[in-house]
Amino acid sequence: MELTDREIHLSKDLFGADFEWGVSTAAFQVEGSHDADGKGLSVWDVFTTKKGKILNGDHAQTACDFYNLYERDIDLIKELNIPNFRFSISWTRILPEGTGKINQAGIDYYNRVINYCLKQGVEPWLTVYHWDLPHVLEVKGGWTNREAITWFSEFITICAQNFGDRVKHWMVMNEPVVFTGAGYFFGIHAPGRSGMKNFVPAIHHVTMSIAEGGRILRRLLSSTTQIGTTFSCSQIEPYTDKPRDIAAAVRADALINRLYIEPLLGMGYPIKDLPALKDLKKYFYPGDEDKLRFDFDFIGIQNYTREIIKYSFFTPYIKASMVKAEKRGVDLTAMRWEVYPPSIYHMIKKYDAYPNVKKIIVTENGSAFPDEVTDGEVNDPKRLKYLKDYIAQVLKAKNEGCKVNGYFVWTLTDNFEWAEGYHPRFGLIHVDHATQQRTVKASGRWYAEFLK
Repeated sequence: MELTDREIHLSKDLFGADFEWGVSTAAFQVEGSHDADGKGLSVWDVFTTKKGKILNGDHAQTACDFYNLYERDIDLIKELNIPNFRFSISWTRILPEGTGKINQAGIDYYNRVINYCLKQGVEPWLTVYHWDLPHVLEVKGGWTNREAITWFSEFITICAQNFGDRVKHWMVMNEPVVFTGAGYFFGIHAPGRSGMKNFVPAIHHVTMSIAEGGRILRRLLSSTTQIGTTFSCSQIEPYTDKPRDIAAAVRADALINRLYIEPLLGMGYPIKDLPALKDLKKYFYPGDEDKLRFDFDFIGIQNYTREIIKYSFFTPYIKASMVKAEKRGVDLTAMRWEVYPPSIYHMIKKYDAYPNVKKIIVTENGSAFPDEVTDGEVNDPKRLKYLKDYIAQVLKAKNEGCKVNGYFVWTLTDNFEWAEGYHPRFGLIHVDHATQQRTVKASGRWYAEFLK
């Protein structure tokens, strides 16, 4: 059943006093200042210089200039009554060479951001890794190299030691299936590698790094610190009730929704349902089975849409393909994703059913539409409706007893959306990227009123 806010008067009180409301961003997408104050090159800095990789040849050298304008943006978060701000740490600001010498200017910068959040009564939530691997480490194989576990451990240790006294909520990594799938299998995201020979080792080394990162945070931070990690997810449905479409949907679900969470929960990789992953075993060292598991305080789920899956003989490894949303006559966002609010309800239910999941936070949900400033205002009725309808579905899951305890909007400001450049506008706040002028959209004003 699809709930809309016309059937239910949405109020934050319905979620309870301890429900966490917030907004999410990522370093590479907003900071700019790509080479300022000793910062090294990340894989995305390099990838964006390659011809034809990013829509319109866009890059993130300036982005939203959050590096310089962080006080203004945190002031806006406060003005919008948003109590929690999720942002990520740029690995190459801290360790320009990936490992070794620490760049104090980078540490100082994030200390200023964290301290200003706290000064303004905004709780900082840190994502340690949001896709920006140092380029010098990519040259050594990146996530295909088992040494990546050691490199990442060094980075997360430095973050914990420098920021752990004030930051109470930590996420180890963001959406592992996206950065490994798009970056190491399809080659459409940084670092632009492709094929199973890159994807399979990257899967294992990333999963091992997430678990090890969790253990490091637990060892170094106070016992009251909340440690999580985030997963992208989409509701998967078969195109027809034919057995081969149903089987294709099972394989797609194993890849899109189960690949990382199940080994981290101690269940192993879903190889039985996705035999193409059988080569993962080649990359196991003795003891890896136990080291893959970590007991997170919460998991972040990031849902935007659902996917309809059909059998496809010609799709290698998975024998499944998505039926494009634009061919199904459904409402679309600027990303050509289907607007389907029940998807978030179904994904909360799915992850809530895992016995080892203690708590779920929706760490990203939002939508991109072609917004324009008219007479100093941005009216974005489609986004406004999207947010209300998805939040209503989160409430439905919570009311049915699911352990969902937070919701963060993606995103604060219109930013650099990876291979899509600046075309998709996801922000609650419109940004004119030529002038850095901020304009709060109608959806942002609604969220502020809702959170008041």
